[in-house]
Amino acid sequence: MHAFNLQPKKISLAERLADMAVDALIDEADLSPKPALVDRRGNGAHTDLHLGLMHASALSLWPAFKEMADAALGCGEIGLPLREALGRIGREGEAAMLATTNGVNTHRGAIWALGLLVAAAALEPESSVASAVTLRAARLALLNDRYAPQSLSHGAQVAQRYGVRGAREEAQLAFPAVTGLGLPQLKRSRAAGAGEQNARLDALLAIMTTLADTCVLYRAGEKGLQAMQSGAKAVLDAGGSASLGGRRQLHALDQQLIALNASPGGAADLLAACLFLDRIERGDGLFPGVC
Repeated sequence: MHAFNLQPKKISLAERLADMAVDALIDEADLSPKPALVDRRGNGAHTDLHLGLMHASALSLWPAFKEMADAALGCGEIGLPLREALGRIGREGEAAMLATTNGVNTHRGAIWALGLLVAAAALEPESSVASAVTLRAARLALLNDRYAPQSLSHGAQVAQRYGVRGAREEAQLAFPAVTGLGLPQLKRSRAAGAGEQNARLDALLAIMTTLADTCVLYRAGEKGLQAMQSGAKAVLDAGGSASLGGRRQLHALDQQLIALNASPGGAADLLAACLFLDRIERGDGLFPGVC
């Protein structure tokens, strides 16, 4: 076939949603300077993570996200069959991730959050407002997967110990840290001319101001959580990451969290969810070229 006769391959809705989920994870990883998190500067508070590993992990999850979207399209409705299919696919995706990272947990929380959102978006692609997508995701999260492991994750154990919301409860409440804090701040900072990278940093910080991040609690206890929340608020109060004062506060927060070994991985997962929903809302290629 002559090269000029080649036509771009149409991609399915499930493939496009998987693309968008992986893009959100890579954009979150690349965003810099994030306090105590892996980014383009370095490893933050981590000794077992680096940017290349985060990229490889994100890419390894593409098949799982596609399969989750296909499962939603196949089921066509919210119910136990879809919930349990998502649980099975998520566990298989986690195994693929751990095989890629040699056992390092890079994106376990993101599989849960983005998996639900991918499925919710696939169920009603014409209803792409973030509040509608997260509500569908919440309805899925409220269903009990009979085949889920009975042992609690570190995050769930920490949530019980401190009496705070974990990743499961955040999803069951329709991701309030994302829809009530992250996305509004992202839009405000954009409107103020902060630039896309600074707007995304501000969205992360807005999530951090109130989130009971179980990753921080696990690594640094209540002292680390208080430092994260108050430090993030100080950045935004100083004018956000696009301002000189905000950058000074952000640098101080980064240093403080690293000293405490407190990495806000839960907030990072929710930022990825925020970026995914932002793409869905703006219609960045969800329908064009989809077969």
